[in-house]
Amino acid sequence: MPFHFRFGPADLLRCRFSISPRWETQEAVRVLLDQRRHAYHLPWLRGIRTAAAGLDLRPLWLLMPRTGHNPDFLSPPPTGPSVTFEEELARVRAADPQEAREDLRRSLVCTPGALESAAGQRMLADPERAVQELANLYEQAWRALVAPHWPRLRALLEADILFHSRRLAAGGLEALFDGLHPDLSWSGNTLSIARRGHHDRSLDGQGLLLMPSAFVWPEVVGGYDPPWQPTLVYPARGIGALWTAPEGPAPHALARLLGRARADVLCALTEPASTTALAHRLSLAPSTVSAHLKTLQQAGLLIPSRRGHQILYERTPLAIALTGGSDESSPAGV
Repeated sequence: MPFHFRFGPADLLRCRFSISPRWETQEAVRVLLDQRRHAYHLPWLRGIRTAAAGLDLRPLWLLMPRTGHNPDFLSPPPTGPSVTFEEELARVRAADPQEAREDLRRSLVCTPGALESAAGQRMLADPERAVQELANLYEQAWRALVAPHWPRLRALLEADILFHSRRLAAGGLEALFDGLHPDLSWSGNTLSIARRGHHDRSLDGQGLLLMPSAFVWPEVVGGYDPPWQPTLVYPARGIGALWTAPEGPAPHALARLLGRARADVLCALTEPASTTALAHRLSLAPSTVSAHLKTLQQAGLLIPSRRGHQILYERTPLAIALTGGSDESSPAGV
């Protein structure tokens, strides 16, 4: 049976987007568990091979069943549109041990042999210690696997939110959900996910939290039991090009017109991005990129838009024509 999210009038006004670095860390760990299903991330997998070899992720993998319950306390939905990994990890560490124990038990029974394993029994015997040890593992995984790539990942996720926010503004929730994932369907007041298992939840005025993810592909994930915030995690647009290097320097004619550095900045904006993300992508100082962005904006080649505490820049139609690219705001697959 499919999963169902049932909306009331108040829920229609309380759908919102967020980004979770802790969720991306969890899903990065899951990719390492089953690498064959994640061809898009092969460049990343090659790059983190040495760092991953120094981690013992088996306790986390024990809580990642192929089907069934994943512990909610390990992945609490973010409380705002832009949270840090440290803020999210603090919420994990603050989990109630007895509630965490039941959460762990529900997850362990979904993997054959996990509940009876020595590691599973240790978690249940001392849930307070288990919470802290699992949080420590996620902190290590964040630092080794995700943090070095976070500017690039965040830029992808923020660009996805900008795209779908415009889709929501233009066509409402029906248009938004129609473009998020093929397994989603909207009928009446209900959003359904075609997947095995069963989850039927009335949102009861909490609305639905929408989170794009680079590592969740090709799945769409929905759930969380009360009192957790109802959440839907879907694959971000553009992951097919996430780990590809820039195609090269800007065309010679454009470089003569704008200057090589500003032309490279303009050509790098194939998706809306922040100053920090562009600086990371182009290996330039943020102050240098900021100066170029200001000049390009003044010339009518960029449009800034605010996302949380950050400003994202995207090319205007004139800039798209100058760079010889296509308008990335049109719907596209991964």
